[in-house]
Amino acid sequence: MLGVTFLLSAIAAQAQNRPQRIVSLNLCTDQMLLALADREQIASLSPLVRDASISFMAKEAGGLPVNDGRAETILFSGADLVLAGTYTSQSQSALLRRQGLNVLAFGSWTSFAEGREQIRAIAQAVGHPERGEALVKEIDAALERTKGIAKTKSSVLIYDRGGWVLPATSPTSELLGHMGLTPHHEALGLPHGGMARLETIVTTPPDFLLVDEAAGRTIDNGTALFVHPALVRAVPPERRLVLQSKLTICDGPSTPAAIDALASEIRAKVR
Repeated sequence: MLGVTFLLSAIAAQAQNRPQRIVSLNLCTDQMLLALADREQIASLSPLVRDASISFMAKEAGGLPVNDGRAETILFSGADLVLAGTYTSQSQSALLRRQGLNVLAFGSWTSFAEGREQIRAIAQAVGHPERGEALVKEIDAALERTKGIAKTKSSVLIYDRGGWVLPATSPTSELLGHMGLTPHHEALGLPHGGMARLETIVTTPPDFLLVDEAAGRTIDNGTALFVHPALVRAVPPERRLVLQSKLTICDGPSTPAAIDALASEIRAKVR
């Protein structure tokens, strides 16, 4: 009986110590917060979380307040925990910390190992470590069921708007290798990512391109390269693996869905 009483007291103490008014200033921390915290703990999120074209959890964010990102607003919001990205204004974060607010900043993942640590850190900060472990297990299960699924050791280039190539040290690159594909960065002389000239890709094309859903149409200058005739000849549409951008802009809650979506593309197109 004493054991049960002690357990109930520990649970009550843990709940009491959880932050009760959490503010997020970044789309990626928005989504982590929605996945790991109680809805009642969320004081406000960034406005981007409501944009369904880039936010994986736009539906879940419905009905929750959004903030304007200004330090003055956050100071008067009664927040007891602020989650921000590492690209958030350093002066803003410093101001909030000087005023006594607990500000935690998180960057983009560079690997799945780092991602697991980040999930656990945020889950611990919001008072729900068990939810962090559950999300880690969900990601690991998706990785396990997609290991080595590519039928051929084909090369693939992650090609973003405006000709940008993601670095080889990214979760997406790690995932492609995990599934049995070979990153094409080295062949272009871009192991750390950067801008790839169209001429270079056309003369040294990968077997496949990994692009987002906007790559099939020209909607701005950044997407015009995707439909350039030379690139279409070098890597035609049937050799393009397509992922929705909202699955990859932020790692975390969207990661299991991103893994499964990429696996589906590979099974359908890599032969």
